[in-house]
Amino acid sequence: MHTITIFEGQKIRRAWNEKQEKWYFSVIDIISVLTQQGDFKKAQSYWTTLKSRLRQEGNESVTKCDKLKLRSADGKFYKTDVADVETLLRLVQSV
Repeated sequence: MHTITIFEGQKIRRAWNEKQEKWYFSVIDIISVLTQQGDFKKAQSYWTTLKSRLRQEGNESVTKCDKLKLRSADGKFYKTDVADVETLLRLVQSV
């Protein structure tokens, strides 16, 4: 099940994993809110840079991010980095 939730007035895409009984949230959407970046491309670039830096530091949070197909603004589904709440909290500390 794919839905949208609101955080800080911004839309956050999410997907429910029935087997694990967890919500997975779009990392780029969260990054966009935290950095107050309304431009998707800039938020995506920020995430790419942060992901690279965290990998170099040996941060395991990045390896816990999965890719799921989520609906984008154009209505199509694309593979997007997603994370559960626990992993997101670790990533938020790095932003």
